[in-house]
Amino acid sequence: MAAVRAGGPGTALSHRAGTELWQLLSPSRGDIDITVHGRGGRKRRKGLRIHRSHLPEHEITIRHRIPVTTPARTLIDLRRVAAPEIYRRALRQAEFKGMDLTGLETDGTRSEPEADFLRLCRRHRLPSPGVNQRIGPFTVDFLWRRERVVVEVDGWTAHRGRQAFEDDHERDLNLRTQRYRVLRFTARQIEREPGIVAAMVRTKLGV
Repeated sequence: MAAVRAGGPGTALSHRAGTELWQLLSPSRGDIDITVHGRGGRKRRKGLRIHRSHLPEHEITIRHRIPVTTPARTLIDLRRVAAPEIYRRALRQAEFKGMDLTGLETDGTRSEPEADFLRLCRRHRLPSPGVNQRIGPFTVDFLWRRERVVVEVDGWTAHRGRQAFEDDHERDLNLRTQRYRVLRFTARQIEREPGIVAAMVRTKLGV
């Protein structure tokens, strides 16, 4: 809060500091990012990284009593200053949390393993799947609806534990009774065996 107060009225936590407040990235050491409305005023202050920009009221909200840029604006700003892998990590976390990312272009994936699989499809020239699609009461990671092929990507965080194991198998059984063909791949398989993964998907699709 002290950092925001130092910037004066209309100031908000932003960029890397904003993503940390939204719990999209782990806390880091270093200067605290704030965005100050307008172009004039002090350029430097110890402990702060000051960004000056037009900051509309609708792009500022309150979290834990601290003014902060909205998730979408925070990520837009982060993309300008952070390494691509850092930005992607924060974006996946925001998508996984179901945050409102209006105005921010996304590929629909909700985790880094899902993003890796989508890139694998492009790299191996597989037909583009639907991402996080509904089939009745279920949301599947990837779907080729006409071919009735489903791919689920099993990251450890989202699929660990006995209940997740039971839920996954119940869903697979339900989908197979509807004549969907379900493939499951781990994040490790996608990373280390992309050719095998692509070949298995291609066989199911018949392309």
